[in-house]
Amino acid sequence: MTLTLTVSDEVRALAPGFTHVAVEAHGLVGGPSTEGTSALLDDAGRRLAARLDGRAPHEDAHVAAWREIYTAFGSKPSRTRNSAEALAKRALSDAGLPRINLLVDLYNAISVAHLIPVGGEDLDRVQGAMRLVRATGEEDFVTVAGGEQAVEHPDAGEVVWCDEAGVTCRRWNWRQGPRTRLTEETTSAIFLLESLAPMPVADVTAAGAELAELLEKFSPGARITVRAPESAA
Repeated sequence: MTLTLTVSDEVRALAPGFTHVAVEAHGLVGGPSTEGTSALLDDAGRRLAARLDGRAPHEDAHVAAWREIYTAFGSKPSRTRNSAEALAKRALSDAGLPRINLLVDLYNAISVAHLIPVGGEDLDRVQGAMRLVRATGEEDFVTVAGGEQAVEHPDAGEVVWCDEAGVTCRRWNWRQGPRTRLTEETTSAIFLLESLAPMPVADVTAAGAELAELLEKFSPGARITVRAPESAA
């Protein structure tokens, strides 16, 4: 069954240039990071360096647009960076990109190469439909603090992804909760690629197609559907 994704009117009003592409995949082959995914992450770092051509990530027009949106809903973008900027900084550092697991490595590579926030949710752990909304501040966000499970609450007005059980990702695409994240055992997932104006819709669409190709390469026989921006709203 196809996962329902909706974006609230309040979020549309906040960010009228927001577009997202969803890649839904079933029959995936998970597992730990491999030499293949490690090579993809290294290549993504090289593509990012060429794209930036000596600039810092926050000087890119798309990253700057995300910073403006974060400020608009009350977050400090220099402290809570969107996921693409945070990964880009890691990619350009001496440490380089982390190796997490096969599926996370694939979408992180796409995020860095295209400077687009990309997230992945385990469909077997998502409860009901997923919605992008402005929080009331009373929603539950189950996370881990000090090695123990903890429940946080988003700020009122904060943009969050949530399902029927609670918040799955805080501050739009800043921090994902452990409940729905992709693991080595994940076999079904939804990947969300998110962009703002001035990035052309064609660019985020191309990034989605590249991710779908990688998923097919690393999970032969997987059933993959790419939803165009218009149909994913």
